[in-house]
Amino acid sequence: MQNKGLVKLFAILFGLVSIYQLSFTFKANSIDEEAKVYASGDAERERQYLDSIANENVYNLGIAEYTYNEVKENAMNLGLDLKGGVNVILQVSVKDILKGLSNYSKDPVFNKALDDASELQKNSQNTYLEDFFVSFDAIKGDTKLASPDIFANRTLSEEITFDMSDDQVRPIIERKIDESIVSAFEVLRKRIDEFGVTSPNIQRLGSSGRILVELPGVKDAERATKLLQSTAQLEFWDAYKGETFVGFLSQANELIKEIEAAEEEEVLLEEVVEESIETEDDKIADLLGDDPDSLSVESNPIGKLIRGFGYQGGPIVAQFAIKDKDQVLEYLNMPEVRALIPAEMRDVKFLFGKPEKDSEIIDLYALVGNRDNVPPLSGAVVTDARQDFGPTSKPVVSMQMNAKGAKIWEEMTGKAFTQGSQIAIVLDNVVYSAPGVTTGAISGGNSQISGDFTLNEATDLANVLRAGKLPASADIIQSEVVGPSLGQEAIDSGKMSFMIALVLVLLWMVFYYGKAGLFADVAMALNILLIFGVLSGLGAVLTLPGIAGIVLTIGMSVDANVLIFERIREELTKGKGQKESIQDGFSNALSSILDANITTGLTALILFIFGTGPIKGFATTLLIGIATSLFTAIFITRLIVDWYVGRGGKLDFSTGITKNLFRNINIDFLKKRKVAYIFSGILIVLSLGSLFTNGLDQGVDFVGGRTYQVRFAQDVSSSEITSTLSAPEVFGSADAKTFGSSNQLKITTKFKVDETGAEVDEEIRQTLFTALLPHLEGVTYEDFISDDDHKTVGLMKYYKVSPTIADDIKKASFWAILGSLVVVFLYILFRFKRWQFSLGAVAAVFHDVLIVLGVFSLTYKFMPFTMEIDQAFIAAILTVIGYSLNDTVVVFDRIREFFNEHTTWPFDKVINASLSSTLSRTLNTSLTTLVVLLAIFIFGGDSIRGFMFALIIGVIVGTYSSLFIATPIMYDSVKKGDAKDSLKHKISEEVEEAKA
Repeated sequence: MQNKGLVKLFAILFGLVSIYQLSFTFKANSIDEEAKVYASGDAERERQYLDSIANENVYNLGIAEYTYNEVKENAMNLGLDLKGGVNVILQVSVKDILKGLSNYSKDPVFNKALDDASELQKNSQNTYLEDFFVSFDAIKGDTKLASPDIFANRTLSEEITFDMSDDQVRPIIERKIDESIVSAFEVLRKRIDEFGVTSPNIQRLGSSGRILVELPGVKDAERATKLLQSTAQLEFWDAYKGETFVGFLSQANELIKEIEAAEEEEVLLEEVVEESIETEDDKIADLLGDDPDSLSVESNPIGKLIRGFGYQGGPIVAQFAIKDKDQVLEYLNMPEVRALIPAEMRDVKFLFGKPEKDSEIIDLYALVGNRDNVPPLSGAVVTDARQDFGPTSKPVVSMQMNAKGAKIWEEMTGKAFTQGSQIAIVLDNVVYSAPGVTTGAISGGNSQISGDFTLNEATDLANVLRAGKLPASADIIQSEVVGPSLGQEAIDSGKMSFMIALVLVLLWMVFYYGKAGLFADVAMALNILLIFGVLSGLGAVLTLPGIAGIVLTIGMSVDANVLIFERIREELTKGKGQKESIQDGFSNALSSILDANITTGLTALILFIFGTGPIKGFATTLLIGIATSLFTAIFITRLIVDWYVGRGGKLDFSTGITKNLFRNINIDFLKKRKVAYIFSGILIVLSLGSLFTNGLDQGVDFVGGRTYQVRFAQDVSSSEITSTLSAPEVFGSADAKTFGSSNQLKITTKFKVDETGAEVDEEIRQTLFTALLPHLEGVTYEDFISDDDHKTVGLMKYYKVSPTIADDIKKASFWAILGSLVVVFLYILFRFKRWQFSLGAVAAVFHDVLIVLGVFSLTYKFMPFTMEIDQAFIAAILTVIGYSLNDTVVVFDRIREFFNEHTTWPFDKVINASLSSTLSRTLNTSLTTLVVLLAIFIFGGDSIRGFMFALIIGVIVGTYSSLFIATPIMYDSVKKGDAKDSLKHKISEEVEEAKA
């Protein structure tokens, strides 16, 4: 090997850099452990301790000192599944932005196009804006986007004029939408910075208006999601005195009573006509009754909902139960009811207040509205906000306004003082407070929001107001919440599987190859150090699938050493000297190693492009592992072997037990291909039959819904829980499966899957808790949803996917698999110059994927672990594709080599000899990889057990297909006679060119 000095230098430098990077992780873990000991389990005290040393120097490396914050920034980032936290994808509402750009146009064509675009989005891969343009063009008639009632308005007058065509307007709207999404991105980033999360990740996903936010280590998931979704639409309105509308409520009550009575009478009349042709007046009278009050309509539709009234002269109209607020607003906003309001007050805006903690009562306010529904003063004038304490020592939010806002605020407060009225402070259509003004007009622009805040709520609101409001609503369309205790369990199981797999591989290499295996183990240890060092240096996030990727890389990295050592053993068998055998062995194995790793790398790259979250983490570690494995196997192993031999050492590359293992094998594989075809055909027919009849257990990634991982103190029956949750009064439909141990369930439901918002998520969690309460034995709701580090019972993990993004994930997964097949087909065609090789490889991959799918379809109903088809399963399928191709390419490389070496051999002899000579490598690598996968499967945790099972099946089937499917199909696709000679001639030419 040339340039040994350079290789040594690189190895030392890479090793030192990796150790340097990883040292930050060890130091950060050490400090965090000290904080836990100091806090004795108190999360708030632990946070205060870490905050106190945030900017103190805690790590001295001699050449530089680092603060705790700097240490944390350089430490390896742990993913959600290892650290706990929140991962959400927010969809910024482009519909809301378009409405805002149009100044909330009432144009019927414009509004119908918005609604049509919303419908199209349910089955569309376009962005909302693209679908809006399509919908508008379909119904516009003579209406233009540049109409004064749409986009040629005062807001956009400098950019859009009424004489512009639709084609001229579109790019302007596209730019405005993009600017709004960028604004939303920046607002969210500022909020997260204020929230104080360590190593947050926020990024835009394409041009669809989606924003990914990852907050590892967040303790209060509910607080974090509320912070992200709050639009912070702060408004200041004049409020009417509550008693002004008491008479109106009475009139509305009587009118609604008459309307509902008339509606019920009409329904009853229709039922009479449908049920009988008899029309006697006395029979109708019997059914309806002579007195309208005898109808089933209750006598006080609004009155029966009232729970109280506000104080005399105050802004509260009446008090209602929280559960009835939607019904009340529906009544009050009926056109017939609003017509009862005096003309000068008809633009009144009815809003509810913020309920007090643990209260079921909510206050109704009447605000002085206007035709344009625009508040006299908005939150845009707020320049600063901070958490403070009011006169009663309760948390409040103090605000400072700019000059323009201060002037309007002074006018509003002066008017309220004169009239003895109140000013309502409204945030996101909720009245937080409606204070009166007792000291005259307030100058200077200072104001305050109170509203029964907790300290955290006041702090978050101040942060949100400082960061600014979102330009449109942001709905969570995909979210994952993992409790810290579950994350710690994942770390423990990940460590266990990693260590067991590593020890087994190290021992196997020594058992099979003796001292040479020990040298390969040293290279493998360096490989692991480099993988973790590169991950830490790149700031990549380590996830549980990422650990699986590293462990799998260890198993697959053995393949390169096995290829090299097997080739050296072949050269030694030919009678060559030790040094010459080592040189030729490394040289001859290089082509196979590169081809095998490039094909696996291509599938990993596609997975990285199409995957998100943990799946991207798996792909990242696999890609890094492939690169470091190549470096350590080709260069470091060679360096150690050459050093040992140069000192006079002797290497047999085998032990007494394995010396003659798989030697002189001559199996006629092609003769057995018809039996293999029949066997595979039966498996494929069974798989297809099950897929069409039994289907697959599709997870929420592909169908949408919510999944809750719940742990109980004792074993529970999944069928009993399914029955309880599927009751009409609970979710109507739900599915509970045992997840790991018998006291843990994975509960999935599509109840209200189309509805978003923190309040909907809270409602469903409350419903779930109430239904499960008989099995929770004294657990309170706070305990059930808490994020305690040592939590052992309750909600451990929560995952939500909206139907829209589920459809996108499904399509992306399909294109990922198809893309990997196309890329690999083209690569093999490029390397081997004949389509027959590509056909054989891709046919084998199709064979493997179908059988893995079939096994999942046939067994998911009775397996003791979850076998849902989700993004992790797609990662497994792509890994199977890479592994299957790895095996196949090694065989094809040997066929190409044998064509050149044995020019007089018949075609079938070349094929059989190639398969027989690679059998040792094929079985050795497969067994080693299987041992690794089994270690992860058994010890790696419940969440990746299905993922590992798919890989285990894939490795077994992939090994079989490389021997009995890929090569035989390539053989059968080559025509007799000249075609074989042509193939042989072409491969020989390529080998000669490579040597040259």
